[in-house]
Amino acid sequence: MRVGFIGVGAMGGPMARHVAQGGFLQAVWNRTEEKSLALARDLNVTCAPSPAALASQVDVVLLCVSADRDVLEVIHSLLPEIRQSSIVIDFSTVSSVTARQAAELLRARGAEFLDSPVTGGVEGAHNGTLVMMVGGQLSVLEKVLPILQTMSRRIVYMGDVGAGQATKAVNQVMAAGINQAVTEALAFGEKLGLDMQKAIDVISGGAAGNWFLEKRGSTMLEGIFSPGFKVALHHKDLKICREMAKHLGMALPLVEMTVEDYEKLIAGGFGNEDISALYRIKKDP
Repeated sequence: MRVGFIGVGAMGGPMARHVAQGGFLQAVWNRTEEKSLALARDLNVTCAPSPAALASQVDVVLLCVSADRDVLEVIHSLLPEIRQSSIVIDFSTVSSVTARQAAELLRARGAEFLDSPVTGGVEGAHNGTLVMMVGGQLSVLEKVLPILQTMSRRIVYMGDVGAGQATKAVNQVMAAGINQAVTEALAFGEKLGLDMQKAIDVISGGAAGNWFLEKRGSTMLEGIFSPGFKVALHHKDLKICREMAKHLGMALPLVEMTVEDYEKLIAGGFGNEDISALYRIKKDP
């Protein structure tokens, strides 16, 4: 299967490299052309002049962009040249509604669609250890498993189109809670005068241990907030969760609190920092 990758930024770039190492990658495209040109040269693949041109060359299109609007814009741009029986797989985090709209547009042209948001952060993208939660037809997923396996350590079929995005929404709500708990707890520990590295080490080995504490605890104490998952992107995701909950008649108070905190960070110029930058607010409220 010949594969094209659209959106080769912080996540998509390293993901595309793994697809290339697996022998599948044919072409790349990125809105900022410099990125796709550099990656294409490095991987010895084609830098397509447009999404439509990329779609005309490949059997499978992989997509990793930032927002609902971007996904639908790319899907519309693919349509003139998308080949019948092509498969489009979207790794972006968007709403289930957007996923279903994308699927309908492609189905009208004889193409298939999978929504496959990922978790594991930039580290997972670089290491090829992402976890994928997939919505769509199981038979379509089975066709592309060898491609997805180049980038991931676990692939879980969640159900029809949109189920992947619904699962990612649950993940993003949990990520907000973990961020709130870890940053608040570490700020509390610092005020208590603890040796915080020892505190992180011992807590990481117990019931309260978690990935975020292990990977971000030390760096946030040092005031380092290099982006792994940007505040602005999680803010966008949580607003999607809030809308989904609204349609269900549910309240998500933790999401509301985190959205407000992120808006303070964004207003302060910290929107492109890692979400562990929430520590700034917890430390100096």
